[in-house]
Amino acid sequence: MKSISVKEIMVPLAEYATVSEDATLFEAIMALEEAQAKHVKSPYSHKALLVFNRENKIVGKIGQVDVLRALEPKYGTIIDSKSLSRFGYTNHFLKSLVQQYQLLDKPLNDICKKAGRLKVSTFMVTPTEGEYISENSGLDEAIHLLVMGNHQSLIVKKENEITGILRLTDLFHKISEAIKLCGL
Repeated sequence: MKSISVKEIMVPLAEYATVSEDATLFEAIMALEEAQAKHVKSPYSHKALLVFNRENKIVGKIGQVDVLRALEPKYGTIIDSKSLSRFGYTNHFLKSLVQQYQLLDKPLNDICKKAGRLKVSTFMVTPTEGEYISENSGLDEAIHLLVMGNHQSLIVKKENEITGILRLTDLFHKISEAIKLCGL
């Protein structure tokens, strides 16, 4: 997979959904919906947004789980349930956390107020060093970063400039195509 570069399958930044860190949750949802409607040529729709600051620099990402987590701030008081299940905790234990912390206690009652009030900057995820990849890197490096970091996407850079996003779905599609060509 070294012969294919990340740049060949990434989604260019200009085609990716973005939102300002000052935007509200409602505005973020609208930006994501608009991006999904615009870019129907891809077999996979956008499921995340990149967040930019006042200097127009990318400073964060928002995925679908981040939006759901933002609707219930008490999730911040406990460890991420995805992490907990990875460590072998049972569904029964995870459900008991919902009761113990009163998670999602009437979450939709004031969803409209929350969507208009919550600022993107309060729930966006700041990418770690392991979420960046050079656009000239091969797919072998991309696979390693995605698998080891358990990421859904990587931010693609050319030197210090962000040029796009490499989504797990696009990489998986490319790998699937290569496997089908084997003709086993």
